[in-house]
Amino acid sequence: MARFGAFLRGSFGLPKPDKQTVDQVKDLARSALRASPETAFAVNEIACNDPGCPGIETVILVMEPGQKTRALKVPKPLDEVMEQDILAALHG
Repeated sequence: MARFGAFLRGSFGLPKPDKQTVDQVKDLARSALRASPETAFAVNEIACNDPGCPGIETVILVMEPGQKTRALKVPKPLDEVMEQDILAALHG
């Protein structure tokens, strides 16, 4: 039987992150990346049970028109993400 090493918060009984925190991280990402108004962001907190994972990480999908979607991974819970974490994920 296959095991899933990671799952989205809000699934499997974990509390779903609040919209205000998600919006705040989207705003931080927009500012850190100096993104255009047309750029869309998706923010998810992922709990990973794999020993090689940080436990809980925040994944920010950056969807710019005409560009391939990028995933920025921050090894922190959603409510601890700061702009410098997003910049570090961008260059890491």
